Amino acid sequence: MPDEVDLLQKEENELTREKEINRILSTFKLDSYAILDLKPGCSPEDIRKTFRKRSLLIHPDKTPNKRAPDAFDTLKKAHANLVDDSIREQLDSSYAEARKLLIRERKWNIDDARLNSSNFLVDWREKIKELLLEEELLKRLEKKRKMEEEGQLQQKKEEQLKETEGKRLQQQKWEDTRESRVQNWRSFVKKKRKKSKDVLA
Repeated sequence: MPDEVDLLQKEENELTREKEINRILSTFKLDSYAILDLKPGCSPEDIRKTFRKRSLLIHPDKTPNKRAPDAFDTLKKAHANLVDDSIREQLDSSYAEARKLLIRERKWNIDDARLNSSNFLVDWREKIKELLLEEELLKRLEKKRKMEEEGQLQQKKEEQLKETEGKRLQQQKWEDTRESRVQNWRSFVKKKRKKSKDVLA
Protein backbone atom coordinates (compact mmCIF):
# COMPACT_ATOMS: atom_id res chain seq x y z
CA MET A 1 0.00 0.00 0.00
CA PRO A 2 2.73 2.56 0.86
CA ASP A 3 4.39 1.81 -2.49
CA GLU A 4 1.17 2.64 -4.32
CA VAL A 5 0.82 5.89 -2.38
CA ASP A 6 4.42 6.81 -3.19
CA LEU A 7 3.88 5.95 -6.84
CA LEU A 8 0.68 8.03 -6.99
CA GLN A 9 2.45 10.90 -5.24
CA LYS A 10 5.30 10.73 -7.73
CA GLU A 11 2.90 10.70 -10.70
CA GLU A 12 0.99 13.63 -9.22
CA ASN A 13 4.23 15.59 -8.79
CA GLU A 14 5.23 14.83 -12.36
CA LEU A 15 1.81 15.90 -13.63
CA THR A 16 2.08 19.13 -11.64
CA ARG A 17 5.51 19.76 -13.18
CA GLU A 18 4.13 19.13 -16.66
CA LYS A 19 1.24 21.54 -16.08
CA GLU A 20 3.57 24.24 -14.74
CA ILE A 21 6.01 23.86 -17.64
CA ASN A 22 3.13 24.12 -20.13
CA ARG A 23 1.68 27.14 -18.29
CA ILE A 24 5.02 28.98 -18.28
CA LEU A 25 5.75 28.25 -21.93
CA SER A 26 2.26 29.29 -23.04
CA THR A 27 2.29 32.53 -21.02
CA PHE A 28 2.97 35.85 -22.74
CA LYS A 29 6.76 36.29 -22.51
CA LEU A 30 6.81 40.06 -21.98
CA ASP A 31 4.58 39.82 -18.88
CA SER A 32 6.91 38.74 -16.08
CA TYR A 33 4.13 38.84 -13.48
CA ALA A 34 2.04 36.37 -15.50
CA ILE A 35 5.01 34.03 -15.94
CA LEU A 36 5.50 33.88 -12.17
CA ASP A 37 1.69 33.86 -11.75
CA LEU A 38 1.78 36.92 -9.49
CA LYS A 39 -0.40 39.99 -9.27
CA PRO A 40 1.29 43.33 -9.93
CA GLY A 41 2.34 45.28 -6.88
CA CYS A 42 3.53 42.26 -4.90
CA SER A 43 6.54 42.57 -2.63
CA PRO A 44 10.10 41.59 -3.60
CA GLU A 45 9.87 38.88 -0.95
CA ASP A 46 6.80 37.39 -2.66
CA ILE A 47 8.66 37.45 -5.97
CA ARG A 48 11.66 35.69 -4.44
CA LYS A 49 9.53 33.01 -2.72
CA THR A 50 7.41 32.34 -5.78
CA PHE A 51 10.45 32.10 -8.03
CA ARG A 52 12.15 29.69 -5.65
CA LYS A 53 9.06 27.50 -5.36
CA ARG A 54 8.40 27.38 -9.10
CA SER A 55 12.05 26.97 -10.08
CA LEU A 56 12.37 23.96 -7.78
CA LEU A 57 9.22 22.52 -9.30
CA ILE A 58 10.33 22.78 -12.95
CA HIS A 59 14.11 22.60 -12.62
CA PRO A 60 15.55 20.60 -15.55
CA ASP A 61 17.46 18.34 -13.12
CA LYS A 62 14.20 17.37 -11.38
CA THR A 63 12.11 16.43 -14.41
CA PRO A 64 12.76 14.46 -17.61
CA ASN A 65 10.60 16.87 -19.63
CA LYS A 66 12.61 18.14 -22.62
CA ARG A 67 10.92 21.54 -22.46
CA ALA A 68 11.93 22.10 -18.83
CA PRO A 69 15.15 24.03 -19.69
CA ASP A 70 13.17 26.48 -21.84
CA ALA A 71 10.56 26.95 -19.12
CA PHE A 72 13.27 27.37 -16.50
CA ASP A 73 15.07 30.00 -18.61
CA THR A 74 11.79 31.87 -19.13
CA LEU A 75 11.11 31.76 -15.39
CA LYS A 76 14.64 32.99 -14.61
CA LYS A 77 14.31 35.88 -17.05
CA ALA A 78 10.93 36.88 -15.59
CA HIS A 79 12.44 36.82 -12.09
CA ALA A 80 15.40 38.93 -13.23
CA ASN A 81 13.00 41.45 -14.78
CA LEU A 82 10.99 41.75 -11.57
CA VAL A 83 14.10 42.06 -9.42
CA ASP A 84 15.43 44.88 -11.64
CA ASP A 85 13.78 48.02 -10.28
CA SER A 86 13.70 49.95 -13.56
CA ILE A 87 12.16 47.10 -15.57
CA ARG A 88 9.68 46.38 -12.79
CA GLU A 89 8.67 50.06 -12.62
CA GLN A 90 8.04 50.07 -16.38
CA LEU A 91 5.94 46.92 -16.08
CA ASP A 92 4.02 48.34 -13.11
CA SER A 93 3.42 51.52 -15.09
CA SER A 94 2.09 49.48 -18.02
CA TYR A 95 -0.19 47.54 -15.67
CA ALA A 96 -1.50 50.78 -14.17
CA GLU A 97 -2.14 52.18 -17.66
CA ALA A 98 -3.96 48.98 -18.72
CA ARG A 99 -6.10 49.13 -15.58
CA LYS A 100 -7.00 52.78 -16.23
CA LEU A 101 -7.93 51.98 -19.83
CA LEU A 102 -10.18 49.09 -18.77
CA ILE A 103 -11.89 51.20 -16.12
CA ARG A 104 -12.42 54.01 -18.63
CA GLU A 105 -13.70 51.62 -21.34
CA ARG A 106 -16.20 50.05 -18.97
CA LYS A 107 -17.11 53.36 -17.38
CA TRP A 108 -16.52 52.01 -13.88
CA ASN A 109 -15.24 53.96 -10.92
CA ILE A 110 -12.05 53.13 -9.03
CA ASP A 111 -13.92 51.62 -6.07
CA ASP A 112 -15.99 49.21 -8.15
CA ALA A 113 -16.13 45.74 -6.58
CA ARG A 114 -15.80 44.10 -10.00
CA LEU A 115 -12.16 45.26 -10.12
CA ASN A 116 -11.27 42.47 -7.66
CA SER A 117 -12.96 39.70 -9.65
CA SER A 118 -11.08 36.96 -11.43
CA ASN A 119 -12.75 37.98 -14.71
CA PHE A 120 -11.25 41.44 -14.39
CA LEU A 121 -7.81 39.92 -13.79
CA VAL A 122 -8.15 37.91 -17.02
CA ASP A 123 -9.23 41.02 -18.95
CA TRP A 124 -6.45 43.01 -17.29
CA ARG A 125 -3.86 40.49 -18.42
CA GLU A 126 -5.25 40.64 -21.97
CA LYS A 127 -5.10 44.43 -21.96
CA ILE A 128 -1.54 44.42 -20.59
CA LYS A 129 -0.63 41.98 -23.35
CA GLU A 130 -1.92 44.47 -25.95
CA LEU A 131 -0.05 47.35 -24.31
CA LEU A 132 3.21 45.42 -23.96
CA LEU A 133 3.03 44.29 -27.58
CA GLU A 134 2.45 47.86 -28.66
CA GLU A 135 5.38 49.07 -26.53
CA GLU A 136 7.62 46.32 -27.89
CA LEU A 137 6.63 47.19 -31.46
CA LEU A 138 7.45 50.86 -30.83
CA LYS A 139 10.81 49.90 -29.30
CA ARG A 140 11.66 47.73 -32.29
CA LEU A 141 10.62 50.42 -34.76
CA GLU A 142 12.73 52.98 -32.89
CA LYS A 143 15.67 50.57 -32.84
CA LYS A 144 15.26 49.91 -36.57
CA ARG A 145 15.08 53.65 -37.26
CA LYS A 146 18.25 54.24 -35.23
CA MET A 147 20.05 51.43 -37.04
CA GLU A 148 19.02 52.84 -40.42
CA GLU A 149 20.12 56.29 -39.29
CA GLU A 150 23.47 54.91 -38.13
CA GLY A 151 23.80 53.01 -41.41
CA GLN A 152 23.17 56.16 -43.43
CA LEU A 153 25.62 58.09 -41.26
CA GLN A 154 28.22 55.35 -41.71
CA GLN A 155 27.61 55.34 -45.48
CA LYS A 156 28.08 59.13 -45.62
CA LYS A 157 31.31 58.80 -43.65
CA GLU A 158 32.56 56.12 -46.03
CA GLU A 159 31.62 58.23 -49.07
CA GLN A 160 33.34 61.24 -47.53
CA LEU A 161 36.39 59.12 -46.77
CA LYS A 162 36.47 57.83 -50.37
CA GLU A 163 36.09 61.37 -51.69
CA THR A 164 38.88 62.62 -49.43
CA GLU A 165 41.06 59.67 -50.42
CA GLY A 166 40.33 60.33 -54.11
CA LYS A 167 41.27 64.00 -53.75
CA ARG A 168 44.41 63.04 -51.86
CA LEU A 169 45.41 60.56 -54.57
CA GLN A 170 44.69 63.15 -57.27
CA GLN A 171 46.81 65.70 -55.40
CA GLN A 172 49.57 63.11 -54.97
CA LYS A 173 49.45 62.30 -58.68
CA TRP A 174 49.57 66.02 -59.48
CA GLU A 175 52.62 66.41 -57.22
CA ASP A 176 54.32 63.34 -58.70
CA THR A 177 53.97 64.67 -62.26
CA ARG A 178 55.07 68.20 -61.34
CA GLU A 179 58.70 67.66 -62.38
CA SER A 180 57.74 66.35 -65.80
CA ARG A 181 55.30 69.25 -66.30
CA VAL A 182 57.99 71.74 -65.30
CA GLN A 183 60.47 70.05 -67.66
CA ASN A 184 57.93 70.10 -70.48
CA TRP A 185 57.26 73.78 -69.89
CA ARG A 186 60.98 74.62 -69.84
CA SER A 187 61.63 72.75 -73.06
CA PHE A 188 58.61 74.44 -74.65
CA VAL A 189 59.87 77.86 -73.57
CA LYS A 190 63.40 77.05 -74.89
CA LYS A 191 62.02 76.00 -78.26
CA LYS A 192 59.91 79.13 -78.43
CA ARG A 193 62.93 81.34 -77.64
CA LYS A 194 65.00 79.49 -80.17
CA LYS A 195 62.32 79.97 -82.85
CA SER A 196 61.89 83.63 -81.99
CA LYS A 197 65.72 84.14 -82.21
CA ASP A 198 65.72 82.37 -85.58
CA VAL A 199 62.91 84.58 -86.80
CA LEU A 200 64.68 87.77 -85.60
CA ALA A 201 68.02 86.83 -87.10
